[in-house]
Amino acid sequence: MRFSQFGLTTLKEVPAEAEIVSHQLMLRAGLIRRLASGLFTWMPIGLRVLRKVEDVVREEMDRAGALELLMPAVQPAELWQESGRWDEYGPLLLRMQDRGERDFCFGPTHEEVITDIARRELRSYKQLPVNFYQIQTKFRDEIRPRFGVMRSREFIMKDAYSFDLDQAGMEASYQKMHAAYTAIFERLGLEFRVVDADSGEIGGSRSQEFHVLAESGEDAIAYCDADNYASNIETAQTTRPPGERPAAAETLRRVATPGIKTIEALCDFLGTTPQQTLKTLIVEGTDGPVALVLRGDHELNAVKAQRIPGVASPLIMATPELVREVTGSPPGFAGPIGLDIPVYYDHATATMSDFVCGANEIDQHFHGANFGRDIDVAETVDIRNVVAGDPTPGGTGTLSIARGIEVGHIFQLGDKYSQALGATVQNPDGKNQTMQMGCYGIGITRIVGAAIEQNHDENGIIWPGPLAPFDVVLVPINLQRSEIVRDAAEALYAELTQRGFDVLFDDRDARPGVKFADAELIGVPHRLVISERNLAAGEIEYRHRRDAESRNLKREEALNLLEE
Repeated sequence: MRFSQFGLTTLKEVPAEAEIVSHQLMLRAGLIRRLASGLFTWMPIGLRVLRKVEDVVREEMDRAGALELLMPAVQPAELWQESGRWDEYGPLLLRMQDRGERDFCFGPTHEEVITDIARRELRSYKQLPVNFYQIQTKFRDEIRPRFGVMRSREFIMKDAYSFDLDQAGMEASYQKMHAAYTAIFERLGLEFRVVDADSGEIGGSRSQEFHVLAESGEDAIAYCDADNYASNIETAQTTRPPGERPAAAETLRRVATPGIKTIEALCDFLGTTPQQTLKTLIVEGTDGPVALVLRGDHELNAVKAQRIPGVASPLIMATPELVREVTGSPPGFAGPIGLDIPVYYDHATATMSDFVCGANEIDQHFHGANFGRDIDVAETVDIRNVVAGDPTPGGTGTLSIARGIEVGHIFQLGDKYSQALGATVQNPDGKNQTMQMGCYGIGITRIVGAAIEQNHDENGIIWPGPLAPFDVVLVPINLQRSEIVRDAAEALYAELTQRGFDVLFDDRDARPGVKFADAELIGVPHRLVISERNLAAGEIEYRHRRDAESRNLKREEALNLLEE
């Protein structure tokens, strides 16, 4: 491809609306252009990257035995009403009506549609197992689209759905997709981890996420390589600390803490540490408010908390008015002593003694509080986020925390949708049996953004080879003024193309510095520079995008290096 014919426009300045590196570089390198909030046009160079992702995904899905189809993007409301998700899905679902005032939605996912296909097409257990997949545009009406393609409203996704006769079959299909996804991300050259996750709005008994590791990742991942463990922070488990609770050494006393409402301010004022404080959070419950108590340095995990019997799901924090009604004081001074509502204590509080907690009175805290004497000893539960250094659930290692970008998610759905929509087949006994389903999604457009977040420097994108829009960028110096350079560049371009390389031939009449800057911004892995000087020496200047310096190679050396 000749640069002059490619219609590529790069930008020197960082666009004001771009908050993260991938969004900035995708705009600057001309991969995408914004149409409206959360809506982007994929420009020719961006589409080349997107297609390379799709090709790898399609090849591995086909290799795993999945069958490609293409379902409508617009779906009738009746299917979503059958599954119960028409009302449950909420404002993320873009609803619309046709001219007959019939309700439809723009599909954010396709569980209902594929289950409808299965109940119509599959009749016997002999047709199972089967796995259907598609690569298609989805729409989710994000309340605040941001970060470019990382959280857009319209996006391209590969979604697959397996159907099996029983649980064992579903497990086998799930593991096959796990292996396929692992192969996909390895082939794309991305550093990633597979983590246990919450199934969220999709549902099902088990799910795992595939995260590309990047410092800018929205999700925190807890992992321990020594223990072969990885989990999303939402689902990483904690346990009761080992050892016994120390005996009380202090007397309970009330301390005036005027205007102090945060753990940090409280510790500064009293000369203590967050580990020696309790914080009490009031949340809404199914039968009235509930108190959740954690150590001062820990964060509440909403996913875990909303699973506690009596706690509202999704988790809703109490209003200031409700906090005052329950505790007798404004927020910031709640504590477990004397509370007349259900109270749940996190595991980490089990071995605490002589701690500080709110006194349920404005500008007052208790110092020297103890379980057994001042507070009834209660069973503890897991309601916090893990932190670095926590033991793994197996107890043989300690956790580290990394940031990740979710790019894939696989689910064991069971009969959540097949039961609701009546998707059955005849089993070997001649009886109708509800099929067991799995669901497997990959964010095609999100992979492009995640790859850039993981692979860039101050000059631009550094594509992993399999994702690069071009294999080689060919940069001739003074092409328009040197017949020697022009002939050599044209000959090399033709030979590289003949050998199967995807080449970007920078034939523009532009300064070398401009060409080099664009090559680095675009992120093509290999750069070849031709000039009269290196031609006179029988050489070509070569530089890999990750290299700090260029080197001069003989023509055949350069070609052999590229082929290797």
